[in-house]
Amino acid sequence: MQRILVADDVEINRELLCHMLEDEYAVEMASDGDQVLELLGIADDAAALILDLHMPRMDGFAVMERMRQDGWMSRIPVLVITSEAAPEIENRCFELGVSDFIHKPFDESVVRQRVRNTVELFLCKKELEQKVERQIETLKKQNEIIELQAEKLKAAEPFNHLMMQYRCAIMEVETKLKVLNEEFSREYNRNPFESIKSRLKTPESIYEKLRKKGYEFSIENIAEYLTDVAGVRVICSFPDDIYRLAELFIKQDDITLLKSKDYIKNPKPNGYRSLHLILSIPIFLSKEKKYMKVEVQFRTIAMDFWASLEHKLKYKKELGNADEIMAQLKKCADSIGVLDYQMQDIRDKIDRYSNGGETGQTAQEADSRAYAGL
Repeated sequence: MQRILVADDVEINRELLCHMLEDEYAVEMASDGDQVLELLGIADDAAALILDLHMPRMDGFAVMERMRQDGWMSRIPVLVITSEAAPEIENRCFELGVSDFIHKPFDESVVRQRVRNTVELFLCKKELEQKVERQIETLKKQNEIIELQAEKLKAAEPFNHLMMQYRCAIMEVETKLKVLNEEFSREYNRNPFESIKSRLKTPESIYEKLRKKGYEFSIENIAEYLTDVAGVRVICSFPDDIYRLAELFIKQDDITLLKSKDYIKNPKPNGYRSLHLILSIPIFLSKEKKYMKVEVQFRTIAMDFWASLEHKLKYKKELGNADEIMAQLKKCADSIGVLDYQMQDIRDKIDRYSNGGETGQTAQEADSRAYAGL
């Protein structure tokens, strides 16, 4: 049977509360604050403390201050006995960590229910905290394992050789893109993209992703089951530049499109937009020609700015208003989707009136004919 402490300097109040609760709990009584602390010092496993605010020598507030200093307030829920309904009294109690109130005169059904709810909620809270602590410990151990494996990876020659091949594949993609950019800049006075960013997955990320997918770590499994070890991000000015550039890129006869995900036409629920291509790219080594997988992402400037902000939020777990920020980001993503095409339309109108002799024909249509001739 769970143990309940009742502290009140009025004997009849103690007896009434004891009578109301003795069927469900083992009730111990104290007539002042000193006795409360003495009982807690003997055994601090009480399921709850029912505490009167007005007691001789040490009142309820002094008891709670002492309990807070000794760490008992975080381990034992406190219900305050009071006949006062003053907001400043209740606020002070809540600031000290009080769970609930029992008002005089006592109503047996209300007293039983308030005590029962407080005990059950506090127990659930403790179980949840313990579960979180176990999860944190598990994650800590997993991270230690990942870091250890990552260190081993960095020292392993086969892994370093594979990473060298992925770096070569990134260079191949960047070179092809730069060639297109150079040609378009000269022939059409237009750049199909603004910038290129590339990255190689860290050993920690590679190990963790294989683990999540359910595969054992091996060089073979990295090459077989991971498609984003090598990544290239292409930042374009307008949506139609994305699709034109992607189409021209995958038409090259030494590139194979393995998979395509269009998050521009079909954004993710959170608003994320981007065109993802998984490509097989040849690299030419001294003794062999080898095909490597590279993930190429195409975004507009606005899409990339949004994705960078959303990525920061993803790693800020302690934010109390994360849901509100995500809702704001979703609205921004929708606005960006509209804005990109509005800006594209303005660009087309500017180009149309800048190109005399092409009345009724947009610059986009003229460019499309030029691109088709490549």
